Amino acid sequence: MSTEPAGIPHHIAIVMDGNGRWAKRRFMPRLAGHRQGVESLRRCVRACVARGVRVLTVFAFSSENWNRPQDEVSGLMELMGKALVREVPQLSQDGVRLCFVGDRASLSAGMRGALEQAEAATAANQRLTLNVCFNYGGRWDIAQAAASLAARGEPITESSLHGAMGMAHVPDPDLLIRTGGEKRISNFLLWQAAYSELYFSDRLWPDFDEAALDEAIADYAGRERRFGQTSEQLQSAQQPPLRA
Repeated sequence: MSTEPAGIPHHIAIVMDGNGRWAKRRFMPRLAGHRQGVESLRRCVRACVARGVRVLTVFAFSSENWNRPQDEVSGLMELMGKALVREVPQLSQDGVRLCFVGDRASLSAGMRGALEQAEAATAANQRLTLNVCFNYGGRWDIAQAAASLAARGEPITESSLHGAMGMAHVPDPDLLIRTGGEKRISNFLLWQAAYSELYFSDRLWPDFDEAALDEAIADYAGRERRFGQTSEQLQSAQQPPLRA
């Protein structure tokens, strides 16, 4: 963990909340809000690339979302499939690596195959890593990591547990954003967000544009990240050594 002053975050994580409410306010079906949410994600990905963010993680479908009305769940699955076909070529051209994090066991064989193909097609890209948390829950992530270590007979420590989690391929998020006006993280990155800066926006996700992202980054840049230390310790560590 770095104790340098906050600037452009290396890793941004986002709870993309408010699609359904966005649609309801316009007397549209909820799925229309989710479609517009895909457009907002496209804007956000390009904005992160332009601003030098190296990792973007988004909460696309939680393990609790299976409890939503069946037509909405089916629509979300169809939307994901179409988005992959449409977006992967452009993402690859833009240098974006796609990684899907979550429990794939309960997904259809077709969906699992589509996720694997998208990951393979973008695996060599290095400009931005886009983690899409799909059928994901923070508690599930911790439990599956512990179970994996136990099955291999390995000791469960902070380090080994971290390495067995779905996000082990990237550093922990510096900034966690939630849109839609709610002020909770809703079982998202429970382990990884231990030292993340939290930012809550009243904007519904389909309305979260480049200017809103810049506002969040500017707020983050003004914070002092201490990681348990004092301000004085940070200031002392940042001062150049005295010359003899």
